This record gives sequence, structure tokens and C-alpha cells, in this order.
Amino acid sequence: MFTTNQLIFAVCFFTAFVILMVISYRKDRKLHKKQYKGSLWVLVGFMVFVGLLLLVKSVLKH
Repeated sequence: MFTTNQLIFAVCFFTAFVILMVISYRKDRKLHKKQYKGSLWVLVGFMVFVGLLLLVKSVLKH
């Protein structure tokens, strides 16, 4: 399906991408804590909303 060179490129690209993302996140960690305070609650609320939609769908299906 993929040639050896394509697989090598994909592994190298993925590794470099992850390393750069980690470095970038560590650099901006202080700013993220300040800017995105309380964003965890937005995620929790969204997950509860999706769960409620699935529950309603399940109840109305029967």
C-alpha cells in the first residue's frame, strides 16, 4: 500500500510535528492558563449536552 520511503517520511513528519507541538505548548503554558481559565467546564457542559441528546434519541426510538 505504501512504499518504504513514504512510511519513513510519515514517521519522521509525525515525530517532528509532535515535538514542535509540545515545545509550542510549553512556551505558551502561562498564557493558556490565563486565557482559557474555566474552559474545562465548557467541555463538561458540551459532553453533558451530547449525552442528553443521545439519551433523548434512545428514549424516543423505543
